[in-house]
Amino acid sequence: MNALLRNAYKWPKCTPPVSVAAFSTAPSPWRKAANSSSKSRERERNIINLHHEINDSLDQLKDSLDHGESSSRGGRPSKNKSTFSQKRSYQMFEVLVNARVNKVMREMGDYRDRQEDWRAFGVNNQVQLDSSIGLFKKALDTCFAKATEKGMISRSDNPLFWNLRNSFVKGDNRGLSSELVHSFQTFLMKERFPDAINELHREIADLRFPYEWYPATRMLQRTVHLHVGPTNSGKTYNALKALEGAKTGIYAGPLRLLAHEIWSRFAAKGKPCALVTGEEVRIPEGVDRWFHSCTVEMSPLNKPVDVAVVDEIQMIASEDRGWAWTQAVLGLQAKELHLCGEDRVVELIQDLCARIGDRCIVHRYQRLNPLETMSKSLRGDFRNLEKGDAVVAFSRVALHKLKAGIEQATGKRCAIVYGSLPPETRAQQAALFNDPNNEYDYLVASDAIGMGLNLEIKRVIFESSSKFDGNKVRSLTVPEIKQIGGRAGRYRTASAEIASAQEGAVGGEEAVEAKVESNTGWVTAFDFRDLQDIQNAFQKEAKPIETAGLFPPANIIERFHTYFPPRTPTSFVLTRLRELARLSPRFHLCDFDTALEIADAIQPYNLSVADRCVFLNCPVSFRVSRDGESNGQREALQAFAKCVAEMGSGHLLDFDCIDLSILDMDEETRMTMFNNPAYLQSLERLHQIITMYLWLSYRYEGVFQSQSVAFKVKEIVEDRITEFLDKLTYVTYSQARRRQAMREAAERHKKAEEQLLGEEEQEHLQEHHEEEPEEPIIEIVEELDPEEIIGEVIEEGGTGEREPGPDAEKNQGSG
Repeated sequence: MNALLRNAYKWPKCTPPVSVAAFSTAPSPWRKAANSSSKSRERERNIINLHHEINDSLDQLKDSLDHGESSSRGGRPSKNKSTFSQKRSYQMFEVLVNARVNKVMREMGDYRDRQEDWRAFGVNNQVQLDSSIGLFKKALDTCFAKATEKGMISRSDNPLFWNLRNSFVKGDNRGLSSELVHSFQTFLMKERFPDAINELHREIADLRFPYEWYPATRMLQRTVHLHVGPTNSGKTYNALKALEGAKTGIYAGPLRLLAHEIWSRFAAKGKPCALVTGEEVRIPEGVDRWFHSCTVEMSPLNKPVDVAVVDEIQMIASEDRGWAWTQAVLGLQAKELHLCGEDRVVELIQDLCARIGDRCIVHRYQRLNPLETMSKSLRGDFRNLEKGDAVVAFSRVALHKLKAGIEQATGKRCAIVYGSLPPETRAQQAALFNDPNNEYDYLVASDAIGMGLNLEIKRVIFESSSKFDGNKVRSLTVPEIKQIGGRAGRYRTASAEIASAQEGAVGGEEAVEAKVESNTGWVTAFDFRDLQDIQNAFQKEAKPIETAGLFPPANIIERFHTYFPPRTPTSFVLTRLRELARLSPRFHLCDFDTALEIADAIQPYNLSVADRCVFLNCPVSFRVSRDGESNGQREALQAFAKCVAEMGSGHLLDFDCIDLSILDMDEETRMTMFNNPAYLQSLERLHQIITMYLWLSYRYEGVFQSQSVAFKVKEIVEDRITEFLDKLTYVTYSQARRRQAMREAAERHKKAEEQLLGEEEQEHLQEHHEEEPEEPIIEIVEELDPEEIIGEVIEEGGTGEREPGPDAEKNQGSG
């Protein structure tokens, strides 16, 4: 393997890359990998320097070959340079895949160890298995030859390479290994199907006309009102006004907290309303007709209504959740369908409406007050905060540390708001911040505020310009920065709306009344190193959204499954469906990775295909720690699947995977655990498993019968998590180090994606990044620094990092 790498690049003997980040740097020829973090950082710097030197030498060589034509330094790379760089990256990727495929084959086992599994794929002896592995490796060689020699890298021209590359970019080595398993299974089964069956497969996998999946909706003549504009422009207010004026209707939003906010608003106005999310259902009693407030995935597609409002319509492009917005747009049986979101989705929605015969009316809005980025950061010093400031971070640990730091440095109180807070607590915290006549001058909030949570914020301050998205640390995208920053300078909040409703007044979320004074919203960053990213984002325009996400519905998966042998793994059926899927140019397939992992996890259990399709949508994360330790969710999912398959006891206390002993600690014992990060991680693990149980309890009411107990346990776990987080303190130098580490990690991934995907595809991938439905407790392991658990004194005077002097920058805001 090393010989292949040396022949490809003529470099000294070295270790091939083993992660996505490795593609942003070349292997170091100087020294062996060091064990200490300081030596690793020095090695990384050497790697980057060597990489730049090699690129500079190659640039000079190409310049001389091009008759002295110089490339534009600092601008967009030339086509030749881009082609050469990508070809080299593909060769490096091929070396990694060849090493990884050998490891994957060893882990899959010999024929004698897994005879029953191999027979399901038509392999009847070890000789046949060895031959198939050899042929698969040749197929890998062919797909890489197409990529490196012919530039064939698209899904239609080179599907094997496309799947491997995208899985590696999204999931690193773990994602690559999983994709290799599924690709090999597909390779084994290809020859088993006669032409007639293959033709049937292609017919079922024809997903070019998803609007035909909703025949009842197609019988309606709908009017689609598309409300587009920046944040704080009145678009959601006007859509909700139409909803309130209807007799029946649906609100569908991206987050549980937004669904709960609309539910609270309708209840305050005396309008019966149901709250429907994945883990909570509240149906009003004593009435025959009511409104629905739900998350988009839970939109009732079989309920005819007068008006439906779908919020944050730009998320239709999301690689993970876009299918839910597409389903709502195509399937909701509403006479009037109101879609609220960004301007870049207009052309796509107009095209979809033209295809299905719906009338489309576009309402464009302008921001109701100015929004400006500042030329000055907080310089890492909480003493530069002003009343009405909101500091935005991307994990619960970071939020609670910031809260502790702000309160100790300023002597003022700080409210805290994030998506997974209990609704009552979240409303109370928001009210404390919005009230100008108390001591709660500041707010720390997650990026959930960018999704429409209404708070009277004067200035938005980004604690960091990068975040952990569940797989990797990445830079915030332009739409994310604009949406979060746009929450500065709000006109009117939900709390004000509820209060006015209780007084009999008429108002709105983003009311346009002249009595509300305009105020400029300001956006800046906590650290000057992040401020430039924020400023650059506000100078850019995001690209128009060209495609809507699709995921095959359960009836298509079930029908497709019937044309395979009985023991065929569902993960293979999904992989085959993904491979054969035909799409219209206006649609893209959403990510299959989580569904494939769920399918593999529950494969051993005797579930019907319908039950397997239910489990495919279960809220589960298979993330593992850096030392390879599981988070326990796979084991819990398997226990729940086994319970459904055997129709066993689904009582909460009967599952060994649900360890409630951690809740038995008395207060004195818990106090000793507050310096132990593993305690917080155990609570988070339990919370996620209980959430999964609640989700299943609404799908299998006769099996998972401890719903009320599960809600009580969930409440206790949330209290214990909050109790732990409240003990966190803020250490300035430690947090500055964390932010720097995240910036470096995000930059490495950005370079890696550019080299492996190409600049245009990398930009396209970034545009499809959307918010996580709920902020994580921890972003990265280093976030739980033992020095910050309890009792650490806050350092004064900021981060100690020098920012450009005051002569070079002038504060454009007050103070």
